[in-house]
Amino acid sequence: MSLVALVVTLSMLPGCGEPPWNNPYAARQAGENILYGAFTERPKHLDPVRSYSSNEYAFIAQIYEPPLQYHFLKRPYTLMPLTAEAVPEPTHLDAAGNPLPPDADPDQIAVTEYLIRIKPGIQYQPHPAFARDADGRYLYHDLPAHEIARLNRLADLPQTGTRELTAEDYVYQIKRLAAPWLHSPIAGLMGEHILGFRDFSQRLEDAAPAPVDGERPFFDLRGLDFPGAEVVDRYSWKVRIDGRYPQFVYWLAMPFFAPMPWEAEALTNQRGMEDNNITLDWYPVGTGPFMLAENNPNLRMVLARNPNFHGETYPTEGMPGDAAEGLLADAGKPLPFVDQAVYSLEKESIPYWNKFLQGYYDTSGISSDAFDQAVRFDAAGEAGLTADMQAKGIGLSTAVQTSIWYMGFNMADDVVGGDSERARLLRRAISIAVDFDEFISIFANGRGVQGQGPLPPGIFGHRDGEAGINPYVFDWENGRAQRKSIAEARALMAQAGYRDGRDPETGRPLSLYYEAMDAGPDGKARLNWMRKQFAKLGIELIVRATDYNRFQEKMREGTGQIFMWGWNADYPDPENFFFLLYGPNRKIDGGENAANYSNPELDLLFEEMKNMPDGPERQAVIDRMTEIVRRDAPWSFGFYPESFSLHHQWIGNVKPNLMANNTLKYLRVEPAIREERRAAWNPPVVWPIGAIAVVLAVGAVPAIVIARRRERSAAL
Repeated sequence: MSLVALVVTLSMLPGCGEPPWNNPYAARQAGENILYGAFTERPKHLDPVRSYSSNEYAFIAQIYEPPLQYHFLKRPYTLMPLTAEAVPEPTHLDAAGNPLPPDADPDQIAVTEYLIRIKPGIQYQPHPAFARDADGRYLYHDLPAHEIARLNRLADLPQTGTRELTAEDYVYQIKRLAAPWLHSPIAGLMGEHILGFRDFSQRLEDAAPAPVDGERPFFDLRGLDFPGAEVVDRYSWKVRIDGRYPQFVYWLAMPFFAPMPWEAEALTNQRGMEDNNITLDWYPVGTGPFMLAENNPNLRMVLARNPNFHGETYPTEGMPGDAAEGLLADAGKPLPFVDQAVYSLEKESIPYWNKFLQGYYDTSGISSDAFDQAVRFDAAGEAGLTADMQAKGIGLSTAVQTSIWYMGFNMADDVVGGDSERARLLRRAISIAVDFDEFISIFANGRGVQGQGPLPPGIFGHRDGEAGINPYVFDWENGRAQRKSIAEARALMAQAGYRDGRDPETGRPLSLYYEAMDAGPDGKARLNWMRKQFAKLGIELIVRATDYNRFQEKMREGTGQIFMWGWNADYPDPENFFFLLYGPNRKIDGGENAANYSNPELDLLFEEMKNMPDGPERQAVIDRMTEIVRRDAPWSFGFYPESFSLHHQWIGNVKPNLMANNTLKYLRVEPAIREERRAAWNPPVVWPIGAIAVVLAVGAVPAIVIARRRERSAAL
């Protein structure tokens, strides 16, 4: 082929209709109904008894099905049935086991009972644990050691089976939560609420067989009586709560309370299975819309449609505006919409971001490095996409998280703590001076909303607008909350006896201590910023930076003075935030009240509020509690973080849901649009090949000329 022909051929390659040369996926996947994403950290636990992190829930919540789930579209977050026939209502019993009326005196309630009825006909995914021979015997529950030794993965057990989901599977999982050798992270909390949980846990400890070479043999929990969880019939089961705990119903929407078939433990707890990674932490088994088809956490995780899925339909109602945004276009259609979800490991943010821009990942978060490339803020402070992102048809989804970052004051401290007016005024002055709006802008790329109280948006009791501002720190001006001036903060300091920020006893600038978990170099800028905030009041802030473990130790011991900490809701109820300010729950007493705050009136109101149903009466109690906390200022309320995520134009039904984890089933993909965009965004760049060919050809000319001269000389 001549040089000219070579260059012409190369120039024609982009129009050949082939997939882009840099496509990281197999050519056979082109046009398939597959969602592509990435994960940045290897999931550690896929067993719902232990899993408690978002990167793990991203997988297991698509596989396991607890009785309840959160409505995909409704806000505030609303519970609805998943495998259950209905959201269970509590039945209150007295000490003799007699039913009490709904408005019974709480002191009379000895036990609260929840009866859960599940839908019949739900089948498990195909799995070797259910495989049987012609005589009904399980094929893989009693494997000889030499067969187990040859296993490398679950697929090496070729036969699979299934069976119907039963109430016993849910009770079995609750018993697993109590098993001390499984180390469930919620065992301590459930021990406080589920009737007889701690006693049952001790019975398991005494009765279970001892480990053999580090592996614990299968211990069938079905035959052990447990008063806290009881099978009623094939499709019904009961949970009994010690006293009252209305928030328990929210736990029924978490993977901890997903069903676990005993057959799965019988298979995976055989000796030698753990050595081959054939465990429930590696291979989940559920009834959900997806199953884990590939588990290679150092490269790729693949979820595939569960052929035995019982079926579910897309919601038919949502919030005002959802229909206009196309979020109800699929109303009533069967779920899930995608056949597979392929997640690749991306440890670095830059490759992740570049592959998203090339169309090889369908969705993406926004790292700090890429934020300015993706997002811009208008004059009103509203976030939008840059022109480059809009040109690509990329969509932006934002949502204020059900969490809070707050600056806490140790109320057991002699200077910033206590109930004196002097300390209260000091805390209020600091709350004004520390400008968290500036913090959000500098350190969070604008991704946050200034906190006005302990409850973030989306939690019942939160108030927006003028009715929701903290009047001790903000004024309402021109339709928005405006932080009070430094002059007002300095006036509060003077009222507290710290004129110009000086300690009246020493005459020197007041020195306060800030306990930081920013011990690394990345925290230097944040700590310098915090010093400047206190310096506005003439306060010398002394930073004591440590690692997180030491920071936690200081909090437990109550030796810190001022600190920053956060809380993310386990469930969308105000109790899950106000318990952080409940006196008996102080950190120095072993609780989660890191500020060690105690106010008798607030404590009484908390005990009343936590058991009330949502409604005007509960709102009134919450309003009073919020006023007390604002007045006492054990926290400067910091900010509610805001999540920003991007998605390509071929992804549909995108609405952030910060409580639900099982949202993959709602997403829709338009593969044809994706293939077209990928081809347009990734044309092969072939001119360097042509240039190299030209250089090689030109460089070869002298050698060819010399060779021909020698040939002619030899011929003569």
